[in-house]
Amino acid sequence: MTEPFGARLRRAMDERGPLCVGIDPHASLLADWGLNDDVAGLARFTRTVVEALGEHVAVFKPQAAFFERFGSRGLAVLETAVVEARERGALVLMDAKRGDIGSTMAAYAETYLRPGSPLFSDALTVSPYLGYGSLKPAADLARESGAGLFVLALTSNPEGAEVQRAVREDGRTLAATMLGHLAAENAGAEPLGSFGAVVGATLGDLSSFDLAINGPLLAPGIGAQGATPADLPTVFGAAAGNVLPSVSRGVLKHGPDAAGLRAAADRFTEEVRTALDQAP
Repeated sequence: MTEPFGARLRRAMDERGPLCVGIDPHASLLADWGLNDDVAGLARFTRTVVEALGEHVAVFKPQAAFFERFGSRGLAVLETAVVEARERGALVLMDAKRGDIGSTMAAYAETYLRPGSPLFSDALTVSPYLGYGSLKPAADLARESGAGLFVLALTSNPEGAEVQRAVREDGRTLAATMLGHLAAENAGAEPLGSFGAVVGATLGDLSSFDLAINGPLLAPGIGAQGATPADLPTVFGAAAGNVLPSVSRGVLKHGPDAAGLRAAADRFTEEVRTALDQAP
């Protein structure tokens, strides 16, 4: 059995620094790089990011939608990027936010979490809002393959609050319920569980939520969305040691120069380390 994702992620964060770099080839970003908004531009952009940062950052987070919009040729670019990123020692977190029931959820799991699949990734983002139990096919296959899941819990988009902070009959919010499920999944795991939560870095003080799930906390929102590494101790408190901040445009805007990409990633990594060292 493959070493669990949580253990591999902990080691990668300790060795390379706690930073996840998104691979988000927006049409506007391709234009900023002087590339056409086509498959050739997509491939050039993606290859440049992977080659520049693949041996430096702990995690890449490709956003599947930006590849899917080009159809099968875009997915071929994504497949290549996943393989090459992992060959360079980076972990790949596929940001696809899949969520469904039964055989459909199982098919999504087979796509991203089954070794040998063209899109096999170290971890996958998933949506639990058809009920946490709907994620069981993905959770079961993740355990079997040594992969991980990141479950949407407290996301950075303002619209998320109407669902995630809705209160159940037992008085708990839906977000708190999801965090509780993840804590149960990760019980007893060392050095870190493989079932993480997505918790926005833009949300301010979250002390009313128990973020101690013994698993990673993917924190989008650093950079273009307005959060800074200095915000992390306030948002995550005692759980800050398990935070994996995610940065996309804040790094990618420094391309296509490889040295510029590396310098930006190194700068964010150092700022994150400094901020997390100050957490309680």
